[in-house]
Amino acid sequence: MPIRVNLDLILVKRGVKLSTLAEAIGVTLPNLSILKTNKARAVRFSTLEAICRELDCQPGDLLEYLPNENNHN
Repeated sequence: MPIRVNLDLILVKRGVKLSTLAEAIGVTLPNLSILKTNKARAVRFSTLEAICRELDCQPGDLLEYLPNENNHN
């Protein structure tokens, strides 16, 4: 999929653990892990909003478009 989620990079920059973020935004750790490892097929805007609020970032900081990636999982 040509959309990459850079949640792992933002977490490192902010010094936040995935489990801490999951608890803060009310999303299960397994679901957030799927997003972090780029295995998610979709993300709710409410989840994206909560992540941005907690990590003080913009959606564009989390999502990256890679037009040459042809991974059709």
